[in-house]
Amino acid sequence: MTDDTQPISSPVGLVAGGGVLPFAVADSLIARGVTPVLFALQGICDPQGVGRFRHHWVSIGHFGKLCRLLHAEGCRQLAFIGTLVRPALSEIRMDLGALRILPRLLPAFRGGDDHLLSNVGRLFEREGFAMVGIRDLAPDLLMPEGRLTHAAPDADADLDIVRGRGLLAALSPFDIGQAAVVIDGHVVAVEDIEGTDALLKRVARLRGEGRIRARGGRGVLVKAPKETQDLRFDLPTTGLRTVEGVATAGLAGMATVAGHTIAADLQGMIAAADRARVFIVGLPA
Repeated sequence: MTDDTQPISSPVGLVAGGGVLPFAVADSLIARGVTPVLFALQGICDPQGVGRFRHHWVSIGHFGKLCRLLHAEGCRQLAFIGTLVRPALSEIRMDLGALRILPRLLPAFRGGDDHLLSNVGRLFEREGFAMVGIRDLAPDLLMPEGRLTHAAPDADADLDIVRGRGLLAALSPFDIGQAAVVIDGHVVAVEDIEGTDALLKRVARLRGEGRIRARGGRGVLVKAPKETQDLRFDLPTTGLRTVEGVATAGLAGMATVAGHTIAADLQGMIAAADRARVFIVGLPA
């Protein structure tokens, strides 16, 4: 994993996708005395949340416009923050700036999400911007190390965690999901393009159909970045819905890599986990 961190200069540009994470990162920057400028993706970023910050609206594919706005705002550093359903290249309406880089953009779409984001990041770096990640911008939003809940993994859960982490490491070269569910040493589900919430719903359905016969309160959701992943992009993300999904799926808890996993509303997650009697553990990096 690319593990370097960078000092942050003000102002910093945030290409803001969906969800609450862009605004949480912006609030964290403001608390540290850094000015965020949000470049909100039209049709994706929440228009109600973005109004609290200095912002511009941009469309996917308007590479030239975004570069001009970044220069005009004095943003030397740039980050991609928030959720985004990966578009097909044919769906993107490009401006002249994007058409100029099209020969370098086309190969970026021939691979997984990390391959795509890393290559798009390099295109911005060629324009003079430094790409940064949430580990640089808002380290307070990352999962801490250790057990965070009243519930703790037992010896069987510890073995499931080891197996899940080994599986994700082995899958890393294929640039697919960042999560797996292991129950009593049995890998029952691996994250795909649908994401972690859908993964947990699938486990709950399989349990309801009798395909998973282990009693409730066993098994672990394990999340980890890919071994070769550039940690500036697409870190594994957890939140309240993850905790709720773990409980609904009848699992004992969840384990994620500390410092390399986003924990949105960590205190809310811990409270929800304690109510559901499931554990949250931050694993050593």
